[in-house]
Amino acid sequence: MHKHLRLALATASAVALTGGLLTFSAATATAADSVHHPVADFDSDGYGDVAYSAGNATVGGKKGAGQIVALYGSASGVTATQRTTISQNTTGVPGSAETDDAFGWMSAYGDFNGDGFDDLAVSAYLEDVSGDTDGGTVAILWGSSRGLSGGTTLADPAPSSHDRWGKSLAAGDFDGDGTEDLAVGSTSSTIYVFKGGISKSGTAGGRYTVKAPIMSGTGNGPFNLTAGDVNGDQRTDLIVDGYETDSEYGWNANYYIPGTASGLSASSARKLKPGVITGIGDIDGDGYGDIVTGEEWDPSNDPEVPSVPESATGGKVHIIHGSAEGPAGATSVTQNTGNVPGSSERGDYFGNELSLGDINGDGFQDLAIGAAGENLNGVVNTGAVTVLYGSASGLNTSSGYQYFAQSTAGVPGSDEKDDFFGNEVKLTDVTGDGKADLTVGAYGENGGNGSVVYLPSTGTKITATGSRSLSTSAVGVSTDASPRFGGNAAN
Repeated sequence: MHKHLRLALATASAVALTGGLLTFSAATATAADSVHHPVADFDSDGYGDVAYSAGNATVGGKKGAGQIVALYGSASGVTATQRTTISQNTTGVPGSAETDDAFGWMSAYGDFNGDGFDDLAVSAYLEDVSGDTDGGTVAILWGSSRGLSGGTTLADPAPSSHDRWGKSLAAGDFDGDGTEDLAVGSTSSTIYVFKGGISKSGTAGGRYTVKAPIMSGTGNGPFNLTAGDVNGDQRTDLIVDGYETDSEYGWNANYYIPGTASGLSASSARKLKPGVITGIGDIDGDGYGDIVTGEEWDPSNDPEVPSVPESATGGKVHIIHGSAEGPAGATSVTQNTGNVPGSSERGDYFGNELSLGDINGDGFQDLAIGAAGENLNGVVNTGAVTVLYGSASGLNTSSGYQYFAQSTAGVPGSDEKDDFFGNEVKLTDVTGDGKADLTVGAYGENGGNGSVVYLPSTGTKITATGSRSLSTSAVGVSTDASPRFGGNAAN
């Protein structure tokens, strides 16, 4: 299964034999520093906004050129009409739409120029640049009172040293200086950090590099970058996901790199639990960001091939607790834990996507978990989403949980083969009431056209009442050649 291009789960042989999802994405960081907003607001109107990719969209006859759709929040949530659909053919956006550029697959928001409007860093990580195949480009789309408008190229400082510039992105105040920084990954283990004060001319307040102990080269580099404050020092920390360099099989691994007054400190990197998708948020309300990581793949069923460490049938989510010293003890959740809905079955991909947000306003971050490979009533890969609520003792797996599929009463659509409902999940307050609402990507809907489903918060829980589905054509994306709308969301 090829789910919005997450690049890797383990070694290539292990992926093939464990059935892992070959995709990439990044989950929301919700333990914010003093600068990075936990909710994007591109037009600064007080309503949270979300941006969803259609990274395989045809634009101007160019298949796979890619688009991204900014959905603006309102008192009634997100709709197909209050949005901006952007490609490299959009006026003011650098470049031009070309075949298989994959513009929009990866994005990260932040107020990079400090004008009070959140901006959106977007890559076309497969774009050919001056004869460099798949060299990749990154552009910053600028926020304004009208939403996202225009853009500026963020130049690759070392194009001959790597490819796929921008295949991973994350934003935060890594040095605590009060301005937003942007971390950019490529096929190299070297991550470039552009310091805050990025101007519309593309000039940053400074730049440095940080290197995690992961593999470099084609198919390598950081698969995901996730930002959030784990140790409560008001500086953003970074979680880097990639193939580790210190094991026989080169398994997937995550590394915690703390923010310091001088920026990210790779010398203090610490290895964490495995998994591809990560989010950071304060689940237990102790003032420290907890790290959640989805290890979605199954153990090997070939006795001659070892399983990825700590893998579990159907997938698993690790919760690594934050503390003043950084990552502390860990617990794990599967569909067989407590009263978590469903049961652990091969190919569920429980944890393929994660998002944190406070749904009920109690001060504890809640967790939405995608299981895009869930089979329901004999329908293969229709997908489902589980919501677990935070508390002083951590995630509550005994009560209060919720479970949504397209067959759930009131949820738009129906269970269909290969919809992959839950391939992306995003908890964001899009109604301005201080409570996180849920949007869900189903990038396989209607043969790969894709869709995004909006499920609002009642103030106490997520509800299907008032929900709506945003289709590909309704948001101005062509249905030619499987655009995969809803495949990924800005982190």
